[in-house]
Amino acid sequence: MLDQLLDLLESAEIHDLGQPYFVGMPHHPAHPPYQYSLSKAHGEFVRETGSSSAAEAIALGGHVGTHIDALSHFSMCGKFFGGIDAESNQSYGGGMTEHGVDKIRPILSRGILLDVAAYKGKDVLPADFVIDAELLERVAAQQGTEIREGDIALVRTGWAVYWSDAGRYINQLKNPGVNLEAAQWLSSKGVFAGGSDTVAFEHLPSETMPVHVHLLVEKGIHIIEALNLETLAENERYEFAFIAAPLKLTGGTGAPIRPLAAAL
Repeated sequence: MLDQLLDLLESAEIHDLGQPYFVGMPHHPAHPPYQYSLSKAHGEFVRETGSSSAAEAIALGGHVGTHIDALSHFSMCGKFFGGIDAESNQSYGGGMTEHGVDKIRPILSRGILLDVAAYKGKDVLPADFVIDAELLERVAAQQGTEIREGDIALVRTGWAVYWSDAGRYINQLKNPGVNLEAAQWLSSKGVFAGGSDTVAFEHLPSETMPVHVHLLVEKGIHIIEALNLETLAENERYEFAFIAAPLKLTGGTGAPIRPLAAAL
């Protein structure tokens, strides 16, 4: 069985769905920017044999770069998913004692791509484009994609191509995305997570963030944001194995992930 699994993996096409981290990279203004500096440079300390080493220090928010939202990222009327009280289960030093990102198991699930941009004949959807449930249904039907319980459902807008230009990517918090109706359609399928290539997995601007509230608080469905879905789209890979694990940040409301898609 192990040999068969290894043979399958060797023949699989591996797509890296993570965006690179760099100083000046895009970040939602509600979260701190990514910061990087060498903390030790080559030549500062040289061993008798001539060897030297270098290291760095980094700082970033849990929701910066390609990341997953824990269920504790949002609350509604003081409650997390499952009716858990938010205020009594949080502290500045320890984070969340319930629904922390460290409680998310490593993910090895079926992933599906809903390439909305390609369906609309666009490289990149305009910022004011709203993705509703009917459109997702039409995209899935055209692709021959069936959404099943436990899937990771990824929605492509094409926005990932702006990643190297932080101002254009963040765009004053205006980006294409799903509306509440589309989120309800995904939750009705029983997906484990919904994700996109934008800074927020819903149409922005939005004052109330209904998609986040519905998925995280009402349905207990995770959200993955700032993905790079371009190579999947180029190769028309609409079904694949999705592999990722968040950093085990105790009590965290979110954490970076390095997601991979393995397609046969």
